[in-house]
Amino acid sequence: RLEAFIGWRYARTRKAGLAVSVITLASLVGVALGVAAMITILSVMNGFEAELRDRLVSLSAHATLAAGEAGGMDWAAAAGRAAGQPGVSAVAPFLERQALLVNGNAMNGAMLRGIEPGAESTIGSIQRSMVEGELGQLTPGSNRIVLGRVLAFELGVAVGDSLTVMIPEPSPAGTDIVPRIRSFTVAGVFEVGVQDHDGVLALVNIADAEAFADQPRPDGLRLRFADLYAAPRLAREVARAVGGGVRVRDWTEENATYFRAIRLEKTMMTLMLALVVAVAAFNIVASLVMVVRAKRTDIAILRTLGMRPRGIVLVFLVQGLVIGWGGALIGIGLGLLLAANAEQIVAFLQQALHFQLFSADVYYVTRIPSLVRTTDVVAIGLAAFLLTLLATIYPALRAARTEPAEALRYE
Repeated sequence: RLEAFIGWRYARTRKAGLAVSVITLASLVGVALGVAAMITILSVMNGFEAELRDRLVSLSAHATLAAGEAGGMDWAAAAGRAAGQPGVSAVAPFLERQALLVNGNAMNGAMLRGIEPGAESTIGSIQRSMVEGELGQLTPGSNRIVLGRVLAFELGVAVGDSLTVMIPEPSPAGTDIVPRIRSFTVAGVFEVGVQDHDGVLALVNIADAEAFADQPRPDGLRLRFADLYAAPRLAREVARAVGGGVRVRDWTEENATYFRAIRLEKTMMTLMLALVVAVAAFNIVASLVMVVRAKRTDIAILRTLGMRPRGIVLVFLVQGLVIGWGGALIGIGLGLLLAANAEQIVAFLQQALHFQLFSADVYYVTRIPSLVRTTDVVAIGLAAFLLTLLATIYPALRAARTEPAEALRYE
């Protein structure tokens, strides 16, 4: 259409003045940089979220079933029923107690978890996380223990050393607490890269844990599902199939604090970067207002030749959208390019500028993970398109209100 063609020509012309051209270019670049920054940073944060999730569930189960208030659950039968449910890929019993680990003058609180090494290897990636020793050395009656690397460092123990483990138990009368004490030999050290595992968790064979705690049965079952994200739904279905009023807890509940913090950070970063696009949109308003003033004579001539106010609105809408949507499309392309090559770009900058962004001595994650999600890209693109569209409405309406006689009075 004629209006679209005129709007396209106005967007390309440089006759409106240097100031208008500079503001127009700044608007396009601002939109492009804002969109590119949002896509890149959200992709990097998605990458860190995925990395954190993988590390958190590497030793954690997708869901946990524990005895309800009644207790007395037959966990061997429950494990058979749970393993037969759709979507369940692995089941392992466990027993957990708060414990105090002592080595000489060094003492640390820990979560003592009794496991079946073979079954536990199907639940998480504990075997791949071993940096010393083997998980298979946790045989029944061996009184061997596997520690997280941070916990072993704080206690000052290595593979082959002995340490004392104390767990609090109520006295037979139930009036006070009597500690149970046993010596264990360190059989291995694992490192996941998460403080909740490396600095807190200690693993022993479940038979040793039951004998130590004087409890003949496990505390519950740890479940793994074929689909990690279906765990909240499937865990409830398994709990109903097992029966007995068991308590169920999935990985999203156990690590809710971490993911809430990441969501908050992503939201705040999105809002801050959206301000860049908003500033660029205001620049579009300013540049179009200046173009309208410079094109008053052209507008009057078009009106005299029969173009309706609606046509004038369309002319300047097209001009503004060429700037705004052009910048958004450039930004989407640039953002996808940066997000796809974030790790290589950071590695190049580190080598060129001789600095280390994530030192291996300080951080467990030493690279920049990036995960592009289509939903994020679409949402950012639509938001940029809508914002720049809104920015063109006022100047276009102002152009349509131009009176031909007034504009041509002194021509």
